[in-house]
Amino acid sequence: MSTLRVGLRCDAGPRRGVGHLVRCLALAEEFLARGAHVAVFGTVERLDWATVELAARGIPLHPGPESPADLVETARRHDLDVVVLDSYELDPAGAGALRAAGVFTLAVIDGDSRGQDADLYLDQNFGARLPDLPGRLLAGSGYALLRDSVTTARPATPRPATAVSRPRVLAFFGGTDALGAAPVLTRVLLATRQPMDLTVVVGRPEIETELEEITPGRGQLVRTVPPTGSLPSLITEADLVVSAAGTSTWELCCLGAPAALVCVVDNQRESYARVVQHGLAAGLGELPELTEGGLPGRTARAAAARTLHGLLSSPQRRAALAARAWSTVDGQGRARVVDAVFDAVRPAAVRG
Repeated sequence: MSTLRVGLRCDAGPRRGVGHLVRCLALAEEFLARGAHVAVFGTVERLDWATVELAARGIPLHPGPESPADLVETARRHDLDVVVLDSYELDPAGAGALRAAGVFTLAVIDGDSRGQDADLYLDQNFGARLPDLPGRLLAGSGYALLRDSVTTARPATPRPATAVSRPRVLAFFGGTDALGAAPVLTRVLLATRQPMDLTVVVGRPEIETELEEITPGRGQLVRTVPPTGSLPSLITEADLVVSAAGTSTWELCCLGAPAALVCVVDNQRESYARVVQHGLAAGLGELPELTEGGLPGRTARAAAARTLHGLLSSPQRRAALAARAWSTVDGQGRARVVDAVFDAVRPAAVRG
């Protein structure tokens, strides 16, 4: 068989976040490991670390075609055998247009296929259900797409319950924190009045400015760091991680991190509820509730602070979360996805 040529269509930036790019990068690493030629098509705005990650793997970044016709033209120009579509913004008709042109199409979805007509669908969310789709669906966290930097950092066993006088806490909310969750959750964490060494990943200058105005209490230290490729190391070093309930949830599970999640956007709600219900992470509520004014907002923030206080003061509670999370995501999801692609494409004549 000649070399498989794979294109991944996704975008990333301050408004869109980086989740789509991160999971496409995980797929790209797996395809590259299988000898495929890989290229990314899309816009990566104001994310130097992301362009460095692509360049380090020798993955070219091309402008992203928008319309179905442009997708087909791009696939033909680059002689692509497989196109991965990971976007909430592209015209849903693009998948069907690619299929009609003879290009195998994988649509990465989060509960809603948006009417795409793909050969293969992937919904990596925990407990994802089988909707009525024209193609095959790979559903559940067994298909979670995780980068090399995450899978290589996965501990061999779940972390034990370890008592510490000042827990190390890591807070991050996507590559750009588009909705400004960091200052809100930093205030909630400090309101626990528990000692902590808090590291906050800051994606935008305006977030850092707001964090500088927050005064920690006694025994509380706060430091900020920019987005980094070393995030898996920060996660494994932390006694507690506070994060958004997005694609990073599966990284936290794979690494066996004791985590507390906040639901930042509507399309995280269903997955967030299932993850919290099954005890893979603690739930802190929804960001709009935590930012609300008056009594409803104070009540929501107080409830989140109580949850965090319980985790900070109980190594046993943190260890129980970590063990359930670790056992749920084994880090082999991307291999299963690429296996499914190769199994489907092999019978067809692959162009050289």
